[in-house]
Amino acid sequence: MFDKMTLQVLANHARAAAENMAHTLHRTAHSAFVKETQDFTVMLMDRGGDTFAVPMELGATWYPGLTYGRAINLVEEEYRPGDVAFTNDPYSGHVATHAPDTHLWKPVFSQGEIVAWTGGHIHNTDMGGAVPASLSRSLTEIHQEGIRFPPMKLVREGVFDEQIMRIMSTNVRKPALNVGDIKALVGALGTGERKVHAMIERFGHQGFLSGVAALKEQAEAQARAILSEIPDGTYVFADYADEDSDEANPCRLKLTLRIHGDEAVLDFTGSDPQLASSLNVPSGGDPRHTILLVGVYYVLYTLNPRILLNTGLTRPFTCITPEGTVLNPVSPAAVGMRSLTCARLRSVIFGAFVQAIPDRMPAAPAGNNCIVNVMTRDERSQKTVIAAVNPVVGGGGGMPHRDGTNGSGADAAYLKNTPIEITETEVPVEFVKYGLARDTGGAGRWRGGLATEMAFRVFTPDSRITARNRDRSFFRPWGTGGGRAAGLADMVVNPGTPEERRMGSKDTAILQPGDVLEVRSAGGGGRGNPLEREPWRVARDVARGYVSKEAAARDYGVILTDGEVDEDATARARAAMPAPGTAFFHYGPEREGYEARWTAEAYDRLTEILAALPIHWRFFTKTEIFRRIEGSGAAAVEAAFEATCARFPDLPRPARHAEAAE
Repeated sequence: MFDKMTLQVLANHARAAAENMAHTLHRTAHSAFVKETQDFTVMLMDRGGDTFAVPMELGATWYPGLTYGRAINLVEEEYRPGDVAFTNDPYSGHVATHAPDTHLWKPVFSQGEIVAWTGGHIHNTDMGGAVPASLSRSLTEIHQEGIRFPPMKLVREGVFDEQIMRIMSTNVRKPALNVGDIKALVGALGTGERKVHAMIERFGHQGFLSGVAALKEQAEAQARAILSEIPDGTYVFADYADEDSDEANPCRLKLTLRIHGDEAVLDFTGSDPQLASSLNVPSGGDPRHTILLVGVYYVLYTLNPRILLNTGLTRPFTCITPEGTVLNPVSPAAVGMRSLTCARLRSVIFGAFVQAIPDRMPAAPAGNNCIVNVMTRDERSQKTVIAAVNPVVGGGGGMPHRDGTNGSGADAAYLKNTPIEITETEVPVEFVKYGLARDTGGAGRWRGGLATEMAFRVFTPDSRITARNRDRSFFRPWGTGGGRAAGLADMVVNPGTPEERRMGSKDTAILQPGDVLEVRSAGGGGRGNPLEREPWRVARDVARGYVSKEAAARDYGVILTDGEVDEDATARARAAMPAPGTAFFHYGPEREGYEARWTAEAYDRLTEILAALPIHWRFFTKTEIFRRIEGSGAAAVEAAFEATCARFPDLPRPARHAEAAE
């Protein structure tokens, strides 16, 4: 039995070991996306494959609750010292969640038995497939998203399987980057293995095993303590991705959060069916899959920054994701753009929790961490270059005590920017703009964080751009408590010229010499009544370029003369402005207009109809109902479905509709 002090010492050792692993990978990786953007993870796992330690300083923050157990067991060979196994197949054990994420794990032996595993993933810049960087909303099946490897050994007793490496290298666009990053991760796993042996030497073989179990129990107890302080109740929230496929209809995620005592159920029934695009999230129906609970980790850590980050956090939570829906698709559904849907998933979780604890939660973050990849030709070296240029990440939502973070806020802050000088050295592009976008943070007592905007020029023909996670071009990040929704995202080719093309939420483009691509994220939502924001804060925002003089008057009622607040004019302007209303959320005119037709009742009826159909009919039927609907409400949905059945007589009717037809 560990006392609290000894357990904290073990927790510090474990975290330090994970940090050492992260530094090894960070310093030896080859691709800019790993060594600069830091889209990677490393972790220590117990002998069952449950994560018990992750770094806090480097890497992505999605996976403290990840378990490798299913993937570990899918390797048919017996594990031996020096082995490393890997997979990038989203449908084999549900550890990897899209093909570019290559997960590796290594057994740690003590006294002839496996006592722990070291593991982690790197996001490969490209895994082959239909588009450069392998990811696009337009892809419709997993086979288009690059080569996949089910769980298998990559290294046997310290020796790489060169045949596997040759197969991978043959199928990807920049094999040297993949091989270099994978070998860097193998090195990091070795670092973790040495650190585990050091912990065993200090705490003893059995002491280490008991301590790891106690760490998970401590995390569980901390999570339950937080839930116990949240009022019991049922909290319902829904949000939308702009498009469920190319130039199509919105995709709804719905959450019913039920909190009772120290447990919580996250019921996603009512979310959209499995999509014929790559926005699906391959959770495998696991009620505690880490990818479903990322938003929960942020909430827990916000409420207790001292909480231990490991799989123990997941135990008080149960997720319900019906099979054949966007959060639990069946193969061969495409899943490459699952990170876009996961951003919306986090917004939905935040929206439910902010109703439960409104005094402790922020407004919505931008929720669109757009990652821009370029495939072009370098005239200097006469070689094709493919690289991640930069993540374009939006602002955080207004906080209970301060403004939202500008440019890299909240749930996507782990994605680091690559310095322009490094990008221009490695990729033949010229940056013409990179900074914060004025007037994009939602107005509020506490302003939402500003969006990021970036523009660059290419120089060679047929340069191909993929800008994954393009979203929030129609549905704004919401404000709360009287705060206003944030500014929208956008992507424009050749802005301000006769050749200007607005791309909306499209995530691919082909550019010609001299073309400029401009990408802007969304901002963060505002929190609290904008008329309660001190005029001096508004004046400071104007001076810093965060807010225009016109927006200061329009949104805050603050009148400036020569940069100074005109107190009398401001008092008159504020007195003439309408109160923000009593609605808990502000969504913006786009969602308000959309939901005038697609009411909550209507959309609930839609998902009920679709859930009663065979999986392969659901997305098609949704699209046809959207095409035929007239009017609003559940009755209009029923009528549109009947019209669809009449047009397509082979469409299976749910029982109640079949009886009505007779």
